[in-house]
Amino acid sequence: MTRRTFASLLSAGASRGAAAPVRAITKGPKFHWFGYYDKLQFDPQSRLVLGNQVDFEHRSPKPDDVIQLGMVDTASRDRWTQLGETRAWNWQQGAMLQWLPQYKNEVIWNDREENGFVSHIVNISSGKRRTLPNPIYALSPDGRWAVYPDFRRLNDTRPGYGYVGVPDPNFNTLIPDNAGIWRMDLRNGNSNLIIPFSEAAKIPYPRNEPKPGAKHWFNHLLYNTNGTRFIFLHRWRAPADKTFSTRMFTASAEGKDLYVLDPYGDTSHFIWRDETNVLAWAWHPTQQNKFYLYRDKTDSVMAVGPDVMTVNGHCTYLPGNQVVLNDTYPDKDRLQHLYLYRIASGERVALGDFHSPVAYAGEWRCDLHPRFSPDGRKVVIDSTHAGQGRQMYLVDI
Repeated sequence: MTRRTFASLLSAGASRGAAAPVRAITKGPKFHWFGYYDKLQFDPQSRLVLGNQVDFEHRSPKPDDVIQLGMVDTASRDRWTQLGETRAWNWQQGAMLQWLPQYKNEVIWNDREENGFVSHIVNISSGKRRTLPNPIYALSPDGRWAVYPDFRRLNDTRPGYGYVGVPDPNFNTLIPDNAGIWRMDLRNGNSNLIIPFSEAAKIPYPRNEPKPGAKHWFNHLLYNTNGTRFIFLHRWRAPADKTFSTRMFTASAEGKDLYVLDPYGDTSHFIWRDETNVLAWAWHPTQQNKFYLYRDKTDSVMAVGPDVMTVNGHCTYLPGNQVVLNDTYPDKDRLQHLYLYRIASGERVALGDFHSPVAYAGEWRCDLHPRFSPDGRKVVIDSTHAGQGRQMYLVDI
């Protein structure tokens, strides 16, 4: 199966449950993972795989916890090369380690220095490093710009996504006007606040208007495929609320022309299919909780795979936008399911089922977060199924 094309994998009956070849590309005694599914983990040649390394699990990060950042050479016996370290990280998204778009040998990640968060750009060939005075979250496709939320506030409002070590100066402010989403020029580190919390909060709520006392934050930023617009999630929770509510916004690259793409309160994982269309798990009155394809700045919404992709997962499109790569959270048997969804035929192609022990839950859970290679032939996941703690595994598709 390792030499088969994707088309032959489908025709060979993989949709009936056959699994793809899987191998561990990291090993103990330390633990390894990458984090979120919408970052560039593979280099442009689909050979080098970025990852995080840590020597403990099952607790929140502390300010003095340092993790290592490195890369695995999948063409050289999965050799690990350390690139640096960081004090700004979390279990779900690491330190935002990723390849810099349009650059063959440069990577970027977040760190904490003195009383603030920064980001480092490192050339893996020369070792040359430069530090920018602000962190990053999402990078524009041309590799010039970054947008980022308030990681201080995220650490309080959404543990597992913010960074420890720097307190939120607006901790007691429900809707700050001096914080929100910033945009940074990666050439010189200059940044400016482009969307304050107060600006988004005052936009009318057709559904789920916040209750008195609700605290607001932003999370999950992502540029579209040509860098003209980006998504962010606006979230809030009142003291008596059991969970938070969400609005999915899009905005221009400069933070203007805000549009509420999903007002119904339950947007979860999403991905841009192209510069205009967004695939997202959400609630919609047409079919309740499903994956939907939204057309930006319109009311156009269409369910995708409603009878096949029936539960929430971390979705991306393989190159060509004809196949969705997705996973699931642990089911009743603690199995996480990795699969492909072929849009034209409606087939679901099983890639593998991975057991997640009960200890991996909450903030330090280990989601598969599948990431594909630029050539579309490989997928890397984070998993705990082999009893070696969290490690990275390469799936040959």
